[in-house]
Amino acid sequence: KRFKNRTIISVKKSKYFYLSILLIMLSLSAILPAQSSTFPAGSNSGRTTMTGEVTGIDIPLIDLSIREPESNQEVAFSIQLLLLLTIISLAPSILILVTCFLRFSIVLDFIKRALSLQQVPPTAVLNGIAFFMTIFIMWPTFSNIYENAFKPLSDGEIGLEQAYEEAMSPIRLFMYSQMANDTGYIEMFMSVGGLERPNTLADVPTYVLIPAYILHELTVAFKIGILLYLPFIVIDMVVASILMSMGMIMLPPVQISMPFKLILFVLIDGWGLLTQQLFNSIL
Repeated sequence: KRFKNRTIISVKKSKYFYLSILLIMLSLSAILPAQSSTFPAGSNSGRTTMTGEVTGIDIPLIDLSIREPESNQEVAFSIQLLLLLTIISLAPSILILVTCFLRFSIVLDFIKRALSLQQVPPTAVLNGIAFFMTIFIMWPTFSNIYENAFKPLSDGEIGLEQAYEEAMSPIRLFMYSQMANDTGYIEMFMSVGGLERPNTLADVPTYVLIPAYILHELTVAFKIGILLYLPFIVIDMVVASILMSMGMIMLPPVQISMPFKLILFVLIDGWGLLTQQLFNSIL
């Protein structure tokens, strides 16, 4: 109650304070003489009207109208535009899945976990390394797409459908080259879809080739990751057995084995060997 009474008293005092200031200002305005609105002598004359030389800002007219399609061609064009926007939004995922980025990123993450590293190097750095390694490997494919698909399309020499076929052809060849010795996933998807056995790899549809290639890349990446894990697991086992024999049960073996794994990885030039073997696995 005391706090409430004090609050009410302070509010009343503030009201009286502002009211007194208002009364003082009114009395001063009545006592002081009114100032003249004329400019002092010697000042330049001016006007507020705009001459013909001064123009305003032209605001463009934006008209947005929605109407029903008048023909089937307009309906088809709207659907094509919608599909194009969908493909553009999914373009990063598509480029990741149909290139060697998937293999590189998984292997680099495996080596980070095998070294028992938590924050170094960050995941963004590993993805950046995988991205630029992918550009290095896929540059001939991208150059072929630009020369045979994008540039003729921009010059008006070919249509959209032909440009799509010319763009998919190098990517299909790249995926075929990686799956030349392992076509089991292609056969699996063909049998699941009830499709006939293809005579050549060119007869395999793209919607069958892409998921088969993704599973193939995952399998290869995990095989490489297992091989990378083996020597570091041996170091962990040796350190753990030494600590157990010394009676240091409460001491984490990973904390002791991590420096030894880093020393081994640096001495054998692990990053150089890993990058070279990844390139050899692609080429």
